Amino acid sequence: MRPVKIGLVGAGVIGKRHVEALGQITEGELVAIADPLPAAAEYAVSLDVPIYKSAGEMAAKSGAEAIIIATPTERHLDDAMACMEAGAHLLIEKPITATVAEANQIIAYSTEHNLHVLVGHQRRYYPCAHKAKQMIADGALGQLIGMTGQWNAKKDTPYYEPDWRKDAKAGPVLTNLIHEMDLLRYICGDVVSVSAEVTNHNQNFDKEDAVAISLRFANQAVGTFLLSDRTPSPWTWEFGIGESDRFPKSGQNSIRFLGADAALEFPNLVLWRHDAVPGDWGNVISDTPIATDFIDAYQAQCRHLCAVVRGEEQPRITASDATKSLMATLAVMESARSGQRVTMSQ
Repeated sequence: MRPVKIGLVGAGVIGKRHVEALGQITEGELVAIADPLPAAAEYAVSLDVPIYKSAGEMAAKSGAEAIIIATPTERHLDDAMACMEAGAHLLIEKPITATVAEANQIIAYSTEHNLHVLVGHQRRYYPCAHKAKQMIADGALGQLIGMTGQWNAKKDTPYYEPDWRKDAKAGPVLTNLIHEMDLLRYICGDVVSVSAEVTNHNQNFDKEDAVAISLRFANQAVGTFLLSDRTPSPWTWEFGIGESDRFPKSGQNSIRFLGADAALEFPNLVLWRHDAVPGDWGNVISDTPIATDFIDAYQAQCRHLCAVVRGEEQPRITASDATKSLMATLAVMESARSGQRVTMSQ
């Protein structure tokens, strides 16, 4: 079976991560890159693939069947439309777009022209995420009552030197929380309302220093989440699971799902249950670790993209699904600005 021909728009850090993943699988092959920067041209030469100045030119001339869009978020709409107009299926890096209105344009066009648009929430591909979702759905925790989680890390000083990283558009909500919100939706179900408090009193930049979030899910479970890029801690997904060599692994869990019968730590799964049945706070509670495989999620995502293009699988996360994660994330800042709880339109 011949590999699916794949193009890349944007040869930055995340674009190169996808290229690395493609180099490790047989289902797809990189056939072209679109990026106007001189460094990208040198990179394309090193890979022996043609380089184009724009997404539209590449999509029209390269013969790519699917295109990975790894440009800055504000470029996603224009690049996606240019590629779809050439008939290509897409994998768009998260978030799908900067606004819900832009995402809806992509949804409408792709639906009308029967094109698949996947979104790069790669954490959905990890076996631990599947297992947690399955356990909750199967009732291993009993009725889901709530969840509590955090993403707290102290980013280095040079990270904030560019002026654009001091802006709210580059704050931890849109940069980091989008991943967490998508995971929570995937595991617990849709978010129906959000309330948030924000502070920026540490750095005094326009972007937020910390956010405290209250959530309600469609199944009536409630949740809390604390997010900050100014606090040293071992409690993030990246630290906990060791997803990237850029961040030292702590092995610490940052999320807990709480049911009527048991509780589950995540992402390194540990089930907590009373020894007595039925149990309560007067009984001993014991922990049971649950092993899952650690995989390269980017390789899994690229394999899935190829399978979708071939018609062998249905998209794991569609543009419509990813837009719900974007809506819930944007609602955090809307609530913080307005001082009001924000209800999602379903």
